[in-house]
Amino acid sequence: MRQLFNLFQLFFRIGLFTFGGGYAMLPLLQGELVKKRGWATDEELLDLYSIGQCTPGIIAVNVATVIGYRRAGVPGACFATLGIVMPSLIIILLIASVLTQFMYNRYVAYAFGGVRICVVALILNVIYGLWRKSIKDYFCAGVFIGALVLLLVFNLSAVWVVIAAGAAGYWLRGAAAK
Repeated sequence: MRQLFNLFQLFFRIGLFTFGGGYAMLPLLQGELVKKRGWATDEELLDLYSIGQCTPGIIAVNVATVIGYRRAGVPGACFATLGIVMPSLIIILLIASVLTQFMYNRYVAYAFGGVRICVVALILNVIYGLWRKSIKDYFCAGVFIGALVLLLVFNLSAVWVVIAAGAAGYWLRGAAAK
């Protein structure tokens, strides 16, 4: 029961102190799950984010569910998931109750503008770290450039891009390994 409470508490704290959604949670998840606790590697976290991008639902919730499941089975998945969504639910309910009072307040808008810029910096910092660990050779760089082109130029769904990148890795790297 203590492990379930710890899962809930950890993911509640991550959900409470993250603004900007699943990608903004990446630095906190990396710090807590990879660096502090060793529950996942950077590569595993990146894999979980990739899978989370392809599956229905919120990426951070999907990651929390998988980590919770790994740590304590189905109850762990439930407690981790509840922990990550509970802060948002509470905050949204509080904001909804006073939204009309602050909706047009320019100072509130300025504050959120500053928070958004900070979130971009946090995400770029994690991207840089993951880049250094993931792009190890020309093949990886080619898959990255191909994925970027498919996403930005052709506006292809991220699901199909991840599937294509996985297939490229399987066929091109797998064929070379044989």
